[in-house]
Amino acid sequence: MSTAAEELRAHLDEIAPGLHRAWPDNRSFEARLAWQRALHEGGWAAPHWPVEDGGRGLGILDRLECDAELARVDAPAIAGVFGIKNVGPTISRFGTPGQRASLPRILSTEEIWCQGFSEPDAGSDLASLRTRAEPDGEGFRINGQKVWTSDGMRATHCVLLARTDPEARPHQGISVLLVPLDTPGIERRPLRQITGDYEFAELFFTDVHVPAGALLGPLNEGWRVTMTTLGHERAGVVELANSLQREVKGAVSGFPDGVADPVLRQELARRYVEARALGLLGRDVLDALSAGAQPGPAQSVIKLGWSLTTQRLSETLLDAAGPSAIAGGDGPDVYRYLRGRSSTIAAGTTEIMKNILAERVLGLPKG
Repeated sequence: MSTAAEELRAHLDEIAPGLHRAWPDNRSFEARLAWQRALHEGGWAAPHWPVEDGGRGLGILDRLECDAELARVDAPAIAGVFGIKNVGPTISRFGTPGQRASLPRILSTEEIWCQGFSEPDAGSDLASLRTRAEPDGEGFRINGQKVWTSDGMRATHCVLLARTDPEARPHQGISVLLVPLDTPGIERRPLRQITGDYEFAELFFTDVHVPAGALLGPLNEGWRVTMTTLGHERAGVVELANSLQREVKGAVSGFPDGVADPVLRQELARRYVEARALGLLGRDVLDALSAGAQPGPAQSVIKLGWSLTTQRLSETLLDAAGPSAIAGGDGPDVYRYLRGRSSTIAAGTTEIMKNILAERVLGLPKG
């Protein structure tokens, strides 16, 4: 075990018992806020961030060991996951000194960020977005709509993609704006999921004024800035692959007396093999990243495999739970199954992942 993982283990052994007593439901947003604040007090909210940004500068191998320690104590996902994973590193790279002042507030949960990317007619195809930000002399005036905005009802700030040059080609003329969500003219509407949760929101922008200082990166080069954000998101699938491998092992060990049904036993074995293969593939990607490679389309292989295996695992475990799970209505197996339906959509649909693999990895012509 690395020194970093040992230090995190000591911190978790100190804070985890009290957090579990105070927040027995780890899925609640309030519990996730409490966990992030406690991790931040020990300097563990974003250990992968550079030291000068408030992190520990850990490499990806150390990060995976730390993830295993968090899983050991059943820690929930942090509340400000998009700020920590995606927005913070992008601000660190492109932000002005004033914008970089958000970094410590992201760590402490003072600022919770969402990503204003998808629109009703521009989901995975972000280049077709229609939200516009027109220069108005002192900044920009925003009009448009975003949809399926993760944490959109809870966030305090939004990293927003908007078209600033409507005459430019689709991938050009787009800019990134940092928008406080209490700005006049912004309306939020919750979107209820099949699980009963409200993790997503629609965002409506009507003559929303933001100052010139809201522009992140160069004007009309938002696509390049956004690819940095999405690159961090796609690189994170290596961590997802390792998490899935631990989840499958835990599920298999949850049957101490074995599985009598040979069909179900075979299905569990398949899930284990799929997760193990993803974990090994993730190790290969880690070697490349550790050698200095940048996140690239090859990570889409892991994203595709993670999506499909996560969905299949939820189906297998629901079968294993039997009719009593369905009769119970809202038990953990039912919740996992319902939530698993979104795994082939979140962070890039399966169809988009296949296109990326075909064109950028296999070199096939565009259809």
